[in-house]
Amino acid sequence: MKILIVNAGSSSLKYQLMDTASESTLAKGLVERIGIDGSKLTQCVNEENYVQQKNMKNHVEACKFMIEALTNSEHGVLGSMDEISAVGHRVLHGGEKFTSSAIINEEVIQAIKDNIPLGPLHNPANLMGVIACREVMPKTPMVAVFDTAFHQTMPPKAYLYGVPMDYYHRLRVRRYGFHGTSHLYVSARAAEFLGKKKEDLRIITCHLGNGSSMAAVDHGKCVDTSMGLTPLEGVIMGTRSGNLDPAVMQYIMNNDNLTADEMLDILNKKSGLLGVSGISSDMRDVDRAADEGDPNALVARQMLDMGIKKYIAAYAAVMGGVDVIVFTAGIGENGIELRARVMENMEFLGAKIDKEKNKVKGVERDISASDSKVKVLIIPTNEEIVIARDTVRLVSEAALAK
Repeated sequence: MKILIVNAGSSSLKYQLMDTASESTLAKGLVERIGIDGSKLTQCVNEENYVQQKNMKNHVEACKFMIEALTNSEHGVLGSMDEISAVGHRVLHGGEKFTSSAIINEEVIQAIKDNIPLGPLHNPANLMGVIACREVMPKTPMVAVFDTAFHQTMPPKAYLYGVPMDYYHRLRVRRYGFHGTSHLYVSARAAEFLGKKKEDLRIITCHLGNGSSMAAVDHGKCVDTSMGLTPLEGVIMGTRSGNLDPAVMQYIMNNDNLTADEMLDILNKKSGLLGVSGISSDMRDVDRAADEGDPNALVARQMLDMGIKKYIAAYAAVMGGVDVIVFTAGIGENGIELRARVMENMEFLGAKIDKEKNKVKGVERDISASDSKVKVLIIPTNEEIVIARDTVRLVSEAALAK
């Protein structure tokens, strides 16, 4: 089966075509600057890039452009659009309604709309991608894979906030969690890598990138995660503040005469590593400056290290211990020094890394010391495989049910 995976942004459309028989990528691409001058498509096939500029007013035109590129006789990989068996869409917020992926119908589309207040930056864009693909490929089955779904196994004690219950019942204010497809993939892959069943393990997954989140996966189910109602909560991130006393916002707003929206814009886009270091949101730049002695870059790095440590220890306590700690995503997979700093003095949990084994980037690796009771792994994430597998499963089940 050939599955097209789509991740739509407000002015972009990322896509990947996978052959699910071999779970290999046939092509991947990005349509950017949709609705903006200078829009273009970049497609990669066999490590060769094909770039074409073309004005695109909306996501429907971008979707048509994507199909043209995939079926291009010179640079494409398909004879016709009919070779695409199904489309899997990444959707940020499914709220409480979806505990797993779902075949897209009118009810699912309405649910994505209903959750726009909870995912105002992503859900509208994801929805545009769904509607555009349905218009261009009306007979092709489509599946929504929700970023929040994996975390829906959390118990109330983990997902509720200490505010009046009226806000939960009336406004659904609660912890939802994000990066669910990544946490799902790396926790399952970690168990497979170790030759064990995920149902027999207590795993802490550390998805560390420009946006970062941690999850406690107890015997295959998420029981806690660091992001909350939105992706703003948790450890310090590239431009996001992470955890802070809510009164900080009131204090700043009153002093600087800011609106709530202006304050949230600061917390989401001008804080985190960027805000503390005053240099960059990119961990590589922050590391470079910290190594050169910049005090703000150094403390930004220390804040991230400490935040990760605190979540690892807290989640070990929640699960009554930990068997596996997994590092994934851009910083987690490539941050040799960060992994070493985070795992320093963690022997009290039974966790210790081998410094030589740790000197790798972007590969699957057991970096545990020989005397470590806890396995410490690097598992590169692969959210596209999760989307493709869910899409194949649901489409195949639907076909059998007819």
